[in-house]
Amino acid sequence: MSSSNGKRLKIEVAPVFEPLLDPSRYKGAWGGRGSGKSQFFADLLLIDALKQPGLRTLCCREIQKSLKESAKRLIESKIEAYGLGKMFEVQASEIKTPGGGLIAFAGLQDHTSESIKSYEGFDRAWVEEAQTVSPRSLNLLRPTIRKPGSELWFSWNPRFDTDAVDQMLRGVEQPTGSIVVKANWSDNPWFPAELEQERIDCQRQQPEQYDHIWEGGYATVSEGAYFARHIAEAREQNRITDLAKDPLLPIKAYWDIGVRDATAIWIVQQKGANIRFLDHYEAQGQDLAAHLNWLRANGYESAECVLPHDGAKMDAVTAIRFEDHIAGANFAVRTVPNQGKGAAQKRIEVARKLFGQMWFDEGKTSKGMKALGWYHEKRNEGGYGVGPDHDWSSHSADAFGLAAIDYSEPKVAVSLDFSSGGGWAG
Repeated sequence: MSSSNGKRLKIEVAPVFEPLLDPSRYKGAWGGRGSGKSQFFADLLLIDALKQPGLRTLCCREIQKSLKESAKRLIESKIEAYGLGKMFEVQASEIKTPGGGLIAFAGLQDHTSESIKSYEGFDRAWVEEAQTVSPRSLNLLRPTIRKPGSELWFSWNPRFDTDAVDQMLRGVEQPTGSIVVKANWSDNPWFPAELEQERIDCQRQQPEQYDHIWEGGYATVSEGAYFARHIAEAREQNRITDLAKDPLLPIKAYWDIGVRDATAIWIVQQKGANIRFLDHYEAQGQDLAAHLNWLRANGYESAECVLPHDGAKMDAVTAIRFEDHIAGANFAVRTVPNQGKGAAQKRIEVARKLFGQMWFDEGKTSKGMKALGWYHEKRNEGGYGVGPDHDWSSHSADAFGLAAIDYSEPKVAVSLDFSSGGGWAG
């Protein structure tokens, strides 16, 4: 392209980003580290500023305590690298662009419905680290950038499928006029050797985090999660796959009973030494009947319901034990005795030992697997572990641990052969 001083400016763009060069109301690029997402949008910002003198652009993120946290330094480095210093005036808090245009920087969290109106005349909004942007901030920003031909850009490394930007641009229905691309390290023609070594090291040393960090996968494991490496190994060994219920084997439903919080259930069959997790259920704020109806509706009416020790407690409303309620609904039921002090840690240790024998149905247990990947140790102010963190993941993790401690080694049949005068044969 040509700049206003007659010089030709050549900016190379990776093929993966070429669709984003066309005009569109919404433009999104998501993926892992090293893909060049921020580099591309910074380039596009300069390209548009040169092609359309007077363009006003807002670079924003959810929280921006200082300009060091913004894209300002990246844009400055590109202005310098492309020799555009005479056309762009870099100031302390903003950048002046050709034709009286402007690049401004802001944190969305600091704005209200009134203060955000100061950006109504802007032509572009580039949202960096968009995975952290709240639904509130998106709802403030989207109607604010309203000029004819205005665009909203989003670059992000996915975190959770529940994040607002993923719901908006990767959900069932995208906004009208959306172009969204996935970009990873393998799409970057200029991927540096230093990052390639970091990627390889991560693949070897943090296999449970690799997909999230480098391939744009959602964060399915928490740092320091109890079962992170075990899940990664199960995936590598294809033990997270499609499983079919064996009609000849008994079914067990392992519960974590929620009174004021969530109830979780794992459906399990033991086949030889293997523990097969066929299905998973979790619900909050539902009565006992809803949980039992789920079992019936999904073909688990013959399952033995295995309860933790509080299954022997009385329901605060009916003064009847939970196990009696379930038995009254024609389910076989059994309560596992209290494991005593440190029961949660015992369940974790046993589950870790048995994890190599565990298989999971990829589709039906996906939410339960997400909980297992997140279940982690709580730390005090000094950074020392003080036991499992009782958060959203702990209900499914506790029911999973119950299945582990209830595991029985398969009995090996021994045949006796007295035809040759005694002895035995296995």
